[in-house]
Amino acid sequence: MSPVTRRPFWLLVLIVTGGAAAVVAAAPSSAVPKFERGMLTLIQENRRVTLTVEIAKTTETRSYGLMLRKSLPENAGMLFVFEQDARWGFWMKNTLIPLSIGFIDKNWRLIEIKDMRVVDDPERGPFPIYEASEPYRYALEVNQGFFERKGITTGARLELTPLK
Repeated sequence: MSPVTRRPFWLLVLIVTGGAAAVVAAAPSSAVPKFERGMLTLIQENRRVTLTVEIAKTTETRSYGLMLRKSLPENAGMLFVFEQDARWGFWMKNTLIPLSIGFIDKNWRLIEIKDMRVVDDPERGPFPIYEASEPYRYALEVNQGFFERKGITTGARLELTPLK
């Protein structure tokens, strides 16, 4: 899953990101970017759910995301980190796993959840753009339905512990 900026900027970013994604997809597996890792705890009232996350905080890692993976462990995900609040859009280019995305504000509160489907042609699209209704700083991608299965809804608080 790759983020793109909010229109009118997104067309240029889609073209650049799409071109980069095609190059990465055609490259050997050594071209997969290195992701930092962490433990992310979602806290909803008395419930705590912890998952292992890969952290995408550079242009390269955010553009690559979860592309070309055939599965994702149940208690794993990818945390996208942005430098500023915005309404970044996400798309499912070369993404083979149905995902749910949680949009998180700068105070680490879950503000919105959306399900994202795998398109019929993950390489060429067309690709719907998934956006939050308000600006956010972080986005968490997990297996589709994860939030519902774990009883996590908007308003949940999140805590990240980086791993070395």
